[in-house]
Amino acid sequence: MDEWNAYIRSDLALEPVSEGSLSGLAFAVKDVFAIANYTNSAGNPDWLRTHGPADRHAQTIEKLLHNGARLRGTTVTDELMYSLLGENVHYGTPVNPKAAGRVPGGSSSGSAVAVAAGLVDFALGTDTGGSVRVPSSYCGIYGFRPSFGAVSMNGVIPLAKSFDTVGWMGRRPKTLLDVGQVLLNKGGAKHPGFRKLLLPEDAWSQAQEDVRDLLLNELQAFMKNGLASEWVRLPGNGLKEWADTFRAIQGTEIWQEHGEWIRREAPAFGPGVSDRFEWASTLSPEALPGLMAKKRELENQMDTLLGQSSLIAIPTVTGVAPLLHMTGEQAELQRTATMKLTCIAGLAGIAQVTVPFASSCGNPIGLSFIAGRGQDLALLEWLYENSREGAADR
Repeated sequence: MDEWNAYIRSDLALEPVSEGSLSGLAFAVKDVFAIANYTNSAGNPDWLRTHGPADRHAQTIEKLLHNGARLRGTTVTDELMYSLLGENVHYGTPVNPKAAGRVPGGSSSGSAVAVAAGLVDFALGTDTGGSVRVPSSYCGIYGFRPSFGAVSMNGVIPLAKSFDTVGWMGRRPKTLLDVGQVLLNKGGAKHPGFRKLLLPEDAWSQAQEDVRDLLLNELQAFMKNGLASEWVRLPGNGLKEWADTFRAIQGTEIWQEHGEWIRREAPAFGPGVSDRFEWASTLSPEALPGLMAKKRELENQMDTLLGQSSLIAIPTVTGVAPLLHMTGEQAELQRTATMKLTCIAGLAGIAQVTVPFASSCGNPIGLSFIAGRGQDLALLEWLYENSREGAADR
């Protein structure tokens, strides 16, 4: 029995195809990754009812199996990946092992719980608006969202094509790096290293005061390792502009992707998810070119800010995991506040890793680092080398 309710199918198993760098490690996947002869639910029974089994595995699963990893189960996701809380009215809410009575975060909720509970060594999720980073922070584990396009989405149910990424979670920085060396394009010579840590005032102001103070204190350990720090402001006209741009592009693309199926099948959605799809249906696709131009402008400005040798440090989310059963306006306000932080890497299309710490009340909270374009592996290497695990291995 799955006491954590992490799984859709805990009995689904695939053995590795060959030995490799991940031999001995077990992983789970969010129930949106294609597995041959298996039908994904995408967190909704009507999706399961109206779709058939896959012909082959998702490309990411193939790579992991060919590098020695064992698949152990498919995990619960928020309905069609369109939420950040992790609650599912159809399949039940995964139990947060690190914060009793609080949400696990979504939409990769089951994957985060499976890792946090020690059921697997790592798990795959998808991250469009924060769906790997948020549950990783709430469940007290490491989580990585790669640069847009750095990992194949082949065989993964899409949400919003300009933002969808395959991410992964683990309890150790070394695990994140090992998986990254399999799934990411490796590139050329080793990165020379990061020299500056940028602290965006507008992002840090979003966090609750006690969380902000705790994470800023934790940052001191990273700055002792030769990083100069500098307070900055993010490009553009504030995080509301970032979040509004992200949300409008995401909503428009979501409706373009799934609107026809929703209109045809009239699926039963939970209240928050239903409201968001209804809102997405009202967006005009004619506004998309202008929104994409704004996205490209912010991307270019972020490229200039970060260059090749700087990192951005931000709180992953505004505070600890909310209590279960948050609804209505309160839930939407929580989502809006969270997305002001998660939209930064999403809109810019660059890599972000979240690192777990314990808040003053003992519940998990994440500190994130964002690297410049194409610096995915460099970021994971830097995190490992500057972690206690990396120091012990030297």
